[in-house]
Amino acid sequence: MVRKMASKFHFKTLRTLSVSVWLLARRLVPPSFRVSGWLILDLAVVLGALFGAASIGAEAGVPSLDALTPLTVVTLLIGTAVIFTSQGLYRSVIRYMGQQAVWDLVKAVSFSTLTLAAAIFFTDADLPATAALVYWLLLFVGVGGSRLISRAWHQSSAYADARRVIIYGAGESGRQLLNALNQGTDYRVVAFIDDNPSLHETVINGRLVLGSDDLPSLVQEHAVRQVLLAIPSASQERRRAIINSLGGLPVRVRTIPKISELISGNSIVNQIQDVDLDDLLGREPVPPHPELIDRCITDKVVMVTGAGGSIGSELCRQILASSPKELILLDISEFALYSVDREIKRICQRQGLRFPVVTLLGSVRDEQRLESIFRIFSVDTVYHAAAYKHVPMVEYNVAEGVANNVHGTWSAAWAAHRADVDTFVLVSTDKAVRPTNVMGASKRFAELILQGLSQIETQTRFCIVRFGNVLGSSGSVIPLFREQISSGGPVTVTHPEVSRYFMSIREAAQLVLQAGALGTGGDVFVLDMGEPVRITELAERMIRLSGYDIERDNMFGEHIDIEYIGLRPGEKLHEELLLGTSVTGTGHPMIMRAEEESFDFDFIEDAAHRLLRACAEMDLNDVTSIFTEHVLGFSGHEPRHDYVWVKQGRVGKRVRKMPEAENVTPIRPELVGPRQSTRRPAD
Repeated sequence: MVRKMASKFHFKTLRTLSVSVWLLARRLVPPSFRVSGWLILDLAVVLGALFGAASIGAEAGVPSLDALTPLTVVTLLIGTAVIFTSQGLYRSVIRYMGQQAVWDLVKAVSFSTLTLAAAIFFTDADLPATAALVYWLLLFVGVGGSRLISRAWHQSSAYADARRVIIYGAGESGRQLLNALNQGTDYRVVAFIDDNPSLHETVINGRLVLGSDDLPSLVQEHAVRQVLLAIPSASQERRRAIINSLGGLPVRVRTIPKISELISGNSIVNQIQDVDLDDLLGREPVPPHPELIDRCITDKVVMVTGAGGSIGSELCRQILASSPKELILLDISEFALYSVDREIKRICQRQGLRFPVVTLLGSVRDEQRLESIFRIFSVDTVYHAAAYKHVPMVEYNVAEGVANNVHGTWSAAWAAHRADVDTFVLVSTDKAVRPTNVMGASKRFAELILQGLSQIETQTRFCIVRFGNVLGSSGSVIPLFREQISSGGPVTVTHPEVSRYFMSIREAAQLVLQAGALGTGGDVFVLDMGEPVRITELAERMIRLSGYDIERDNMFGEHIDIEYIGLRPGEKLHEELLLGTSVTGTGHPMIMRAEEESFDFDFIEDAAHRLLRACAEMDLNDVTSIFTEHVLGFSGHEPRHDYVWVKQGRVGKRVRKMPEAENVTPIRPELVGPRQSTRRPAD
């Protein structure tokens, strides 16, 4: 074993030394000298081919070289030098020689043969009748062979440190990918893997095609570190099966774009990328119903609040396909709004879309500005995606999180009601169901506001769409896991048994748009998220698909640990989508309508005013008590993590409240709520 390793090390040392000498020589020798060197070599090959042509086919006893006159030789050498130079044989980069270079060589050799024939004719050289044919063959083999040898040397030198990969899929896309990779030096394709038995044991451009059963041995024998999926037309289920079969191998799995991206022109075959987030779920998305999406968008003025966020920006992308009359993007973050504006306008330009795209800075808590926007632009449909959604962050900033999620929803919804907006859709979350955190409670309270507004006389259809986590969003674990894996780990998981519902962000946005068309007023729509996913299993899959292992003893010795850090403030082990069991279908297989209890408008209005007053006074005990009173399942919560609350030493203490005079108008009425009503619900 030691002798084998020593010999292998000695071979690698010699190879590295030879490559270094070659690269040093290429740097020291000027390009003009290298061209001269190739010309001298080619002329030597010309002499050899000429002497070979004179010798082969000559009569016995007749000296072959005596038939060559000096004038014949000089004429051929000068003519060939001119021909080879004019045909561009010395302009071609040897390592990238392709089919065109072969045709250039055929033409150059043919013209050189014609030069030989002319020299023989004018100098009366006594050469065999087959001299021209033999000369053509010998010259083509000699000049072409020298370039092939040089190209092979270049490639072997360049591939010394290339990453060994296997292409999964020997179809047209796999062949195109191989040709693209051969143009560079980053990857060295070892073999093809294909599920079609008729292709097994065949060879494509020097690479053997094998079955999936040969993968483990190929990975171990050739130290393969990456498998590239070249199956763009495969279904989601098939891609998931292949990815799962590769999960036990210490290889990084990457892929070329899907067929839809290739057809649309947004991607090309050689754009190698990480496995799509949808493949991590492995669920075949249900095709959207265009008539539902178009109902609230086509030829209508559509507004998206929180347009710079993950969900908001994806809603904007999906809305473009339905040709709205005008698209209005609202966000409080200047940079986020700038980024989504650039992207949306770039898509519009590429697809030839002509409708206006308006970007507006503003807060959803500014009711007057929202109402003026709704009236000035004659907004028909509002998708309210603006909210604070990160559970621990809201636990650390309770008052601001509640004020944004509750006051923002109240202001936007009430402004929509006053401006006679046709449809108002609230993007909610599964964390609103029996919440254990302030963020979830604030979103459930926002749902109650819309349910209450639906009970008054209004021209606006209010509806709620509730779903779980989306893959790749700003608050998702996927970007965090990828960052941790790229830095070598460890990957942090809160609890071994924690699970979450997941859906791709594209599918979630499509379903939100479709659910908005199904609402009649106060509806709570729940999206079918499939089965919950254990976060530990998701982390293990991502680690393995990145070419690492969670076991310390593996063939390459590279592993990434999973570290359990405990549940964060406000988190729970498992999420729910329904408050009860009363749920009905909607005609769409992925959208359900939940029948849930709500409060009348006057009662929820009064509760909202008290809640916002508590936020303005930084009375977090009152905030939690109001949530406990109105939000089902929220109980026993204590504001222990809010930074300001903790800094003031108010954890566990009740705030002493001064009696409020009924005939005094608040100095800052905007803190009380969008409507200055102090009515209490009738008993």
